Amino acid sequence: MNSKAKGAKGERELARVLRQYGYECRRGQQYCGSNGDADVVGLPGVHIECKRVEKLNIYNAIDQAKRDKKENEIPAVFHRKNNCEWLVTLPIDDFMNIYGKVID
Repeated sequence: MNSKAKGAKGERELARVLRQYGYECRRGQQYCGSNGDADVVGLPGVHIECKRVEKLNIYNAIDQAKRDKKENEIPAVFHRKNNCEWLVTLPIDDFMNIYGKVID
């Protein structure tokens, strides 16, 4: 499977997972040639970069999410490799902001 097809498959898979949590998620518009759109949309307030790769440069991925996010969105990289669970990486300031709201 080429990397573009694997990426699209990963985006569809992630959208399905997020729908199981009750969010109406779908692949973003990047497959139509638009730039700057999230890979998966429908999770309010979060700019999702989806990476379905065996080796990931997480810093490059989070930089991409930061560059492409809208002003009031949290940049997040949702990623997994074969036979592993989905993980989410985001900047510590955003994590602590979310954590503080949960604990308070």
